[in-house]
Amino acid sequence: MQSKTGDRYVLDGNVVITYGNRKVEADHIEYDSATGELEATGHLKATGGANDEIINASHGTINLNKQTGRFYDVSGSVGLKRSGHNSKMVYANGHPFLFTGRVVVRRGPEEYEIYGGTVTSCQLEHPDWLLYAGKFEVNGEMASAHNSVFHLFNLPLLYMPYVTHPVSTEGRQSGFMIPVIGESSTKGLILGEQIYFAINRSTDLTVGAEYFSSRGWSQSAMLHYRGLDNDFATARYSGLLDRGYVSGGQYINQGGQDVTFSGRHDFSAQTRIASDMEYLSSYPYREAFTENFNQAVSTDILSFAYGVHEANGFASDVRADRYQGLKRIAVPATPTTPAIPAQEVRIFHAPAIETYSTDHALGTTGLLWNIEASTGGLKRVQPNFVSSGVTQRFDLHPEIAYPLKLGEWKFLPSLGVRETLYSRSLEPPKSAGEASVEHRGGLSRSDVEAQVDIRPPVIERTFDSKFVEKLFGSEVRHTIEPELKYRYVGGVDNFLKVLRFDDVDVVSDTNEMQYGVTQRLFLKPAKGKEAKPCKVAEKTDKDAGQDADQAQENDGGDADTDVPVSQCGAREWISWRLTQKYFFDKNFGGAVVDGKRNIFDTTLNLSGVAFLTEAREISPLVSRLRVRTSAKMDVEWDFDLDTGAKKFTSNNMLVDLHEGNTFAGLSYARLNAPGRSYTQGTSSLVSNFSQLRLLAGYGSPTKVGLGVAANVGLDLNLGSVQYGALQTSYNWDCCGLSVEYRKYELGSVRNENAYRFNFTLANIGSAGNLRRAERLF
Repeated sequence: MQSKTGDRYVLDGNVVITYGNRKVEADHIEYDSATGELEATGHLKATGGANDEIINASHGTINLNKQTGRFYDVSGSVGLKRSGHNSKMVYANGHPFLFTGRVVVRRGPEEYEIYGGTVTSCQLEHPDWLLYAGKFEVNGEMASAHNSVFHLFNLPLLYMPYVTHPVSTEGRQSGFMIPVIGESSTKGLILGEQIYFAINRSTDLTVGAEYFSSRGWSQSAMLHYRGLDNDFATARYSGLLDRGYVSGGQYINQGGQDVTFSGRHDFSAQTRIASDMEYLSSYPYREAFTENFNQAVSTDILSFAYGVHEANGFASDVRADRYQGLKRIAVPATPTTPAIPAQEVRIFHAPAIETYSTDHALGTTGLLWNIEASTGGLKRVQPNFVSSGVTQRFDLHPEIAYPLKLGEWKFLPSLGVRETLYSRSLEPPKSAGEASVEHRGGLSRSDVEAQVDIRPPVIERTFDSKFVEKLFGSEVRHTIEPELKYRYVGGVDNFLKVLRFDDVDVVSDTNEMQYGVTQRLFLKPAKGKEAKPCKVAEKTDKDAGQDADQAQENDGGDADTDVPVSQCGAREWISWRLTQKYFFDKNFGGAVVDGKRNIFDTTLNLSGVAFLTEAREISPLVSRLRVRTSAKMDVEWDFDLDTGAKKFTSNNMLVDLHEGNTFAGLSYARLNAPGRSYTQGTSSLVSNFSQLRLLAGYGSPTKVGLGVAANVGLDLNLGSVQYGALQTSYNWDCCGLSVEYRKYELGSVRNENAYRFNFTLANIGSAGNLRRAERLF
């Protein structure tokens, strides 16, 4: 019903008034069109606005012209809306905000004052958590309150003198983060705080400090920039002012700094610059204080920066890089033994210019050609040897190939030449105990390369008998893919005089045949049976501005997207590749030095495990076996079998299992091979280690319920635990709690027991010192 007297309207019964992008509904409304004043009673509901506001009240007044008002007995939300295909409330942005209040006063289109009320981001009839305060102030960006009390499951838990909650769909807020509290057997009591600065829409900065009661002050800073398309920049700093400790009568200080930077800028689709750099002042600092085990035991640092332009199958780049590798850890002196200094290798390319191409057709001849060329300045620093000044190197490597096909046989013969010029060279030692020295004279290295890559026809057979179908539930297809490759390189008669900087410098004479076979088993739906519907994961571009740890911690980047496919065809069940090389020239043109770790480009192309310590005709047998037993389990077994030494130089196994919320993993790594040789003239020791890592757990970081997970790393040679962790968590609908115990045993550098926790509020954030990147789930 509706009536009008002058400018005043009186409306009753399911009244709806729409103005702009807002709507008012009530049982009874009196509205003055001249002043814009509106009085509503009975099931008052005001909705709309830029942030999808919803206000439910018993009664209230609104000025439609000024977009102000006063509401009583209110429950409402910001950032929630009804789904288009059902009546369910869904999140309209990443900062949903629900509130109640005795009185709510609207001061403007996006400004409110809430009296005697609560706020939360938990969309439940009885929220898991609430903030209570006498007054909340809400603007277009955030809600804030003084003297608020945090309630968890209706229990008052924490008093906060000042608190904010984001409201804007795009804006971010600067402010103090929730303090960090922890405990460690080596660090002692841990107290920390961070400040977050939202510099602009594309850039933010986090600065923090932690106090370790047993060691000193730790500092940290992190800068993130995310630009258009692939542009990004990330910088991170961590440091420790360590007051040290005394062990065995020796004062030990493990303080240091670690600085990293990575970034990328695309000038066009063909031209970009990128870098990934790190400065570490002390290896013991990282080993003793990083929370990532793999980083703690890593002794290599590689920094690089480059610019590249790609067009028409050619790529040209300018780059500079620095490699720093610790080869021996310093050992302090004891009353009975002298100190042993640390030893490391540093290699520089400063700078290098490179050009390389894909295969190009040579007119209509059927020939294909490609080229690689580079020039640059290089320097190497290592124990007992330092290259003087900067060594200039020029390398040119053109190649032509002619693809052939005879029936089902495929051939790719190729012919190439290589010329490499050095401004300095190496003077080989005259006796076994002498070290190599640098020679100021230049060096020219030339070679001729010939190669034939032969691919015989693939042999295949499909097993489709009833017995096979009954046993495997599908047809089984077996394929055998043989391969042969002959390679000859000649003309490198000065290998021992070449300074070593990278893989360009380990080209040697060779006369070899590589042979191998790859076998595959495919499971294919039987004839007359349709394949089961499946989904194929199509990955979107990830946020390149975050490194692996930070991406996990902040859930950076876009999520993977499942794209449905109507049918799935045959899937690979088992693949097994065996390959080996036979060397007709077992001395590699005189390049082999007995008792030393000889690394040539031909050995690197076969295996990453060194095996050449003397003249030999046959390489280890390289095996790579992968089994995908189902969509829930993968097994991989890789080994290098040295038939001459009659031992496995490497033997690795990986098992990964996922079944519902249960997951488990196993990795076994065995290495028994010549070790690193960091000085020319030092005998190759044997690297002999055996390690086992186990992971098992139940639960999910995003699902309601209990989760438990544990992992451990064992040194089987020493019979000791290198690290271990036990995590347990419980997720409610809108919050979760995780607790962890973690142990490190890294020799004399680190023997630590640490306890950490993390409390998470949905759509708000986390408090605690257990980062998402370090979780086991």
